[in-house]
Amino acid sequence: MSDSVFPAGNLMKGKRGLVMGVANKNSIAWGIAQQLAAQGAELAFSYQGEELEKRVRPLVESLPGEPFMVTADVTDDASMDACFEALKKKWGKMDFLVHAIAFAGKDELQGSFTHNTTREGFKRAMDVSAFSFVDAAKRASAMMPSREEGGGAMISMTYLGSERVVPNYNVMGVAKAALEASTRYIARDLGPLGIRVNAISAGPMRTLAMAGISGGRTLMKTGKDWSMLKEDTRMEGVAGAALYLLSDLGHSCTGEVLHVDAGFHAVGVPDIGEEG
Repeated sequence: MSDSVFPAGNLMKGKRGLVMGVANKNSIAWGIAQQLAAQGAELAFSYQGEELEKRVRPLVESLPGEPFMVTADVTDDASMDACFEALKKKWGKMDFLVHAIAFAGKDELQGSFTHNTTREGFKRAMDVSAFSFVDAAKRASAMMPSREEGGGAMISMTYLGSERVVPNYNVMGVAKAALEASTRYIARDLGPLGIRVNAISAGPMRTLAMAGISGGRTLMKTGKDWSMLKEDTRMEGVAGAALYLLSDLGHSCTGEVLHVDAGFHAVGVPDIGEEG
């Protein structure tokens, strides 16, 4: 999706923010970053490990301005301390946070949730996919402007498997449900500070995350065939929703889970034609 055209403008001019979770050019986080950059945002990107840095750095360097990268292991407090200390040293303040990080073992993303989920796998999925947003939100909020100065905004990325049973999504569905609940509680806590906190529930897209789920291709086709718009979820739509929630256009919107999935989430029974 790196060849997508994202509308340019000045909605994010003068705003700075951290994007967590870019893995390659097909990442939803990268699409969001492109849209924010096109609207004038100054960006920082977190990454974990040399291999990820090698994939992400060329993308970051293709953006206008002076985006920069900072290492962060969301499962390690010392690493997160160093990450946000680097942001504070570089910027002093930040205006927004994009959290698009999730992980579950591949063996646990297939077959039976009951029989394939291990204690360690459950803890790891919850730590990386849900608690990491709580932790990042706490750190980022301490760097955001006061309510009088305009406050700030945060988004996390979720999926319909948090609300309904999706084959093979398993422990990730449970982790995403925890992420959505966390988003609402964080929104409650940070609201008085003028910080808005929301989640985007994107439909199936061709990302590394989708590739890790058994039956991902079938999920993509079903999402298109059963959706109201009869189309795949488009990166432009997800990035546009993120722009709305993170910019001043999103005033008065917080604690929300915004579905961007061509209407798939609202379908109770798919239209499969009349019998006979």
